[in-house]
Amino acid sequence: MASLSLRIDLGPGSRIGPGKIELLEKIAAFGSISAAGRAMNMSYRRAWELVEDMNRLFASPLVSPRTGGKHGGGTVLTPLGLAVVTRYRAIEQAATEAAQAHLAALNAELAPQDTAAE
Repeated sequence: MASLSLRIDLGPGSRIGPGKIELLEKIAAFGSISAAGRAMNMSYRRAWELVEDMNRLFASPLVSPRTGGKHGGGTVLTPLGLAVVTRYRAIEQAATEAAQAHLAALNAELAPQDTAAE
């Protein structure tokens, strides 16, 4: 089934795409880089590197530490982090809607899949 995957180039060697956006969404959901990484079968080190890359890419951080307290430390998305996720998802939706007829045409031309082999 043909589908659209969106990567946005923000400068030389700088981009955001489905993986980084999913990581941000999981950080927002779990309040932890390590939990987000685990949910994506990603090492903490790799998740942390991606967060550092995104934080350096924008004028202010997308992810920031949350101080301890009743629920302990962790991480949260900043207002800019939330805005980046929202903007990416809006661009993704608009692109998918614009490409719908072309995706349907591609799907119609795909060879039948042999489900017995699965």
